[in-house]
Amino acid sequence: MSQFLLIHGAFHGAWCWEKTVAELEKRGHQAKAIDLPGQGRDQTPLKDVTLDAMAKRIVEALAAFPAPAVLVGHSMGGIAISVAGETAPYPNERIKTLVYLSAFLPRDGETLLDIEKRNPNPVVPKSMIFDSDHVSGTIMPDKVKEIFYHDCTDADVAFAKARLRPQALTPLTTPVHVTAKHFGRIPRVFIECTDDRALSLDIQRDMIAKSPPVDVRRLHSSHSPFLSMPDRLAAVLSDL
Repeated sequence: MSQFLLIHGAFHGAWCWEKTVAELEKRGHQAKAIDLPGQGRDQTPLKDVTLDAMAKRIVEALAAFPAPAVLVGHSMGGIAISVAGETAPYPNERIKTLVYLSAFLPRDGETLLDIEKRNPNPVVPKSMIFDSDHVSGTIMPDKVKEIFYHDCTDADVAFAKARLRPQALTPLTTPVHVTAKHFGRIPRVFIECTDDRALSLDIQRDMIAKSPPVDVRRLHSSHSPFLSMPDRLAAVLSDL
């Protein structure tokens, strides 16, 4: 049995992992998903959301597990789990593996937007609507399915669209600090989503080449396999 802590991406919340949690538990694992600050049911004001606050939330959740956990980050969640891997006390005693599910895998000093600028097809930035204070952004409603959920059922798309929330922008522009001594000692796995329209396969493979993980797996899925194929995603995670 393994312990899994599942971290959502931008605009999402713990709700997006419900099917995957159930599939992992069917396979005998312990799995938990949490809301990052300002997302899901968390009520942190968006102006107060920082990358450090996200990492702190993850580290606190890791402390509740009885054994080192497999820490899975989706999309923007990859930035958050990287900082958690760097800042967690005794990271090898808390984190068994860092898993990047079509996620941002940063090098030291990079921001999420630095990586996004290398994306040959930057769909998400072109589809965002920003608030008047430029504190947060949302995805244009008519673009949501095309970008995130094109292989999901209509019911799952409706479920997700009803729960998406504005995303605080500060974590997207905050440089990530990672070192070989801490983050670099934790095994990393990247799960490619080969039909991803939000984070193109080209940029996924660019990140893999620049910060090589120990293993690469793949799913022929959109950006959201936790909804479109939770059974196959759980099988890949279990196989790790």
